[in-house]
Amino acid sequence: MQISALNYRHLYYFWIAANEGSFTRAAERLGVAVQTVSAQIGLLELALGKTLFAPQGRRLVPTEAGRIAVEYADRIFQLGERLREALGDDALDRALRLTVGLSDALPKLIAYRFLQAVLELPDRVRLVCEEGDFDDLMGKLSAHRLDVVLTDRPAAVGGGLRVHSHPLGECAMALFSTAVLAQRFRAGLPASLHGAPVLLPTRGNALRARLDQWFAARDVRPSVTGEFEDSELLMAFGRSGLGLFAAPALLEKDLAAHYGVEKVGEIAGVSEQFYAITAERRIRHPAVEAILSRAERQPLSDGPP
Repeated sequence: MQISALNYRHLYYFWIAANEGSFTRAAERLGVAVQTVSAQIGLLELALGKTLFAPQGRRLVPTEAGRIAVEYADRIFQLGERLREALGDDALDRALRLTVGLSDALPKLIAYRFLQAVLELPDRVRLVCEEGDFDDLMGKLSAHRLDVVLTDRPAAVGGGLRVHSHPLGECAMALFSTAVLAQRFRAGLPASLHGAPVLLPTRGNALRARLDQWFAARDVRPSVTGEFEDSELLMAFGRSGLGLFAAPALLEKDLAAHYGVEKVGEIAGVSEQFYAITAERRIRHPAVEAILSRAERQPLSDGPP
């Protein structure tokens, strides 16, 4: 059966009814008669050729088709809300809006370097940054709730996500700590790290795997005093003297200024990669283009922008 063009008013009435759990509460929220809500949803069911609700006592419960419809309606009306916000207040004086997802594992000082390219655009940019778990950010990106995700790993190939991973560069890693720990463990690296207190990313993190391999190859077994998913929390505990931690070597001056730590030594052969992940779109966001262009012109190893 050929499905007619979707009527979004019908879909909106259905979405409200699904959230409210009854035609009566949906009618009150919409300011219309109960019969109007019922009729609009009936037309949607007719257009889709599916029953969307199954009565359960006094409450409406979505059928399997209804649950799928709710998921899509959530995305559609969330995007509609974003559209209204983006065009409100005279489009915020015509500012270009860029919504960025920052993965927990990405050092925020590195993220700032990438986002410098956005702040230097001739048009004013309203930058909205959201930090979170990698998988959660990927879901929001695929639903077009984010324009780009900055992270330390590429998106997995396959899996149904229509996204692209753009390499932004890589940098060598070094060990950092408070002055007291640095003085104690700097001499004799890497053998001096045997039994030394260290802070590591959680397992599953790309950098964690490289660090574990680096320690194993040198037959060094440090004492792991903490594991962190969030890179900033890891550095904060490193500042307290809980242990040595790995961070991009090029951040030496920034880490000294922000956290009061110093470099203990290089981690030879270990580097961290960074990526910008974008959803598949015909027209790429100009601010995202600026980030990718800056990464091509000025590698991270060249220092601050």
